[in-house]
Amino acid sequence: MKNKIIVITGASSGIGKSCAEVFAKAGSKLVIAARNAESLALVENELKKITEVISVVADVSKEEDCRKLVEATVNRFGCIDVMICNAGISMRALFEQADLSVLKKLMDTNFWGTVYCTKHALPHLLRSKGSVVGISSIAGKKGLPGRSGYSASKFAIEGFLESLRVENLKKDLHVLVACPGFTASGIRESSLTSDGSKQATSPRDEKKMMTPEVVAEHVYKAVVKRKRDLILTVNGRLTVWLDKFFPSLLDSMVFNHLAKEKDSPFHK
Repeated sequence: MKNKIIVITGASSGIGKSCAEVFAKAGSKLVIAARNAESLALVENELKKITEVISVVADVSKEEDCRKLVEATVNRFGCIDVMICNAGISMRALFEQADLSVLKKLMDTNFWGTVYCTKHALPHLLRSKGSVVGISSIAGKKGLPGRSGYSASKFAIEGFLESLRVENLKKDLHVLVACPGFTASGIRESSLTSDGSKQATSPRDEKKMMTPEVVAEHVYKAVVKRKRDLILTVNGRLTVWLDKFFPSLLDSMVFNHLAKEKDSPFHK
């Protein structure tokens, strides 16, 4: 990845920030994007000690912002080698009680953000025979109760990227779908509740989760090896296996597990 041009959305914190750090240490040149200008600038300043980097304030739910992100990258570096679509938000509320605007916001950011960034970056990625990386989730393999909008957006991302992979099978485009399990990335603190307000505190023990640094290391290696799928954690791989062979059993297991969360919106 030395001197490769890497674009990362949602790079001001969590998995996106950690991916930026890992690729920077490998000698890549970076374009990092996020909505929070202040946090993004702090990350940029740290990364500049290691490699060449520019930051672009962008809301990936807006196509124009995604177009400008790609334009800024090409204007500065002339090409794109890896597009990491990481920006995302989550939710925690029963669908029955959730305002539909919450699900729309998740789809706009998680799904459409991936589509917009990929659409505008694709011509450059085809020229470089580069990589599209979608940061999905185990929630994109198994629908999770209380997270209907989040699961829907991740399932949509996976269907989109799978189609993209097959369409470009003869063009050497690499498409990676990365599925971390529960990660201590801060995403739960900003998860939306039924009315669209932020949850503020995580209902899970973040200390027992995989760190974003570990996730980033796995993503980096998967890009280097041009893997098609990355499913992390033992529980994540077990979930996918059980859903294939014992789906009804897994339904009960997932329900019971998430019902134990602090202030769960549903109960056993």
